[in-house]
Amino acid sequence: MISLKSKREIELMRDAGRIVAEVLAELRLHCRAGVTTRELDRVAETKTAKAGAKPLFKGYKGFPGALCTSVNHQVVHGIPGNYVLKEGDIVSMDFGALYKGYCGDGAITVPIGVISLPVAKLLKITEECLYIGIEQMVEGNHVSDVSRAIQLHGESYGFSMVRDLGGHGIGRKMHEDPMVLNYVTNGRGVRLKPGLVLAVEPMVNAGTEETFILSDGWTVATRDRKPSAHFEHTIAVTENGPDILTKLV
Repeated sequence: MISLKSKREIELMRDAGRIVAEVLAELRLHCRAGVTTRELDRVAETKTAKAGAKPLFKGYKGFPGALCTSVNHQVVHGIPGNYVLKEGDIVSMDFGALYKGYCGDGAITVPIGVISLPVAKLLKITEECLYIGIEQMVEGNHVSDVSRAIQLHGESYGFSMVRDLGGHGIGRKMHEDPMVLNYVTNGRGVRLKPGLVLAVEPMVNAGTEETFILSDGWTVATRDRKPSAHFEHTIAVTENGPDILTKLV
């Protein structure tokens, strides 16, 4: 069931999205060699509490962290822990906030110190995929237009798109209809109308598209252990085009 949001609801989601953006900006400052992913999780939880919000992921189906931290070949849903970030790593940080009954969801992938040129290119192209997909979020287009734009850009550079996961509608719940794949299947998908709010999140692999879940039951990793990058925004479709709710103002 597709839920279109009123202008009032979108403004409430903008408040939640702003908190997500502020937390991710703070986390970026803490990403350096010698820091554990658990320390990043504490930063996220502390800043969220100060903003009067709740971390969206903590306790979701038993997930133990406020933040998902996925390092190198880990794609998404990494559990914060004792892993110490080191020079040359990349870390995807996926974070959601619940504020006044509405959700915001966003992600960035951050380099730790100097990274290799091929991995830097992966990060650059994945972030470009996000914004190229967002450009398609105009009234009258379909979800498949977003998916196609993301897929064509990522694959044109020889990267592969994760197929087991994708973006989603968002509102009072973290996961609402429709699903937003990062590749095209049969059919055009849902037509985009003002009030539709989507979390668009390209997950792009340097090697194979194949993934598997680690023994912790959460962390998704690439089958060939090549790096993966992940970027995400929460965006509303409006009469005037896409409106990114998870950005710093």
